[in-house]
Amino acid sequence: QVQLVESGGGLVQAGGSLRLSCAASGRTFSTYTMGWFRQAPGKERQFVAAISGSGVSSYYADSVKGRFTISRGNAKNTVYLQMNSLKPDDTAVYYCAARGNRYPSQQEYDYNYWGQGTQVTVSS
Repeated sequence: QVQLVESGGGLVQAGGSLRLSCAASGRTFSTYTMGWFRQAPGKERQFVAAISGSGVSSYYADSVKGRFTISRGNAKNTVYLQMNSLKPDDTAVYYCAARGNRYPSQQEYDYNYWGQGTQVTVSS
């Protein structure tokens, strides 16, 4: 069982930056692929980024590529999402997710554990 707790959301102006963190419980954090998803009001939850257990491989949605960076600190059981050049369209609740498999996935249904989400609001 893995418990995930996100933090770092907030209100930021367009062009600004935020860094989200997701702290995970458990002793086998490095064996889990970690992902970030987001859900805007009235829209389905969508993939943002994912990173392999070792941190060597990462994947991004086209909409955030070049602006967002996913990373992890396995010694701290934490995954991060650095978000730069934020746009109003990035406004959403951001969720951290864990997959008990070393291969990253962009599919929501591949993830076994989810955090409660953190709100990110980008004003124009």
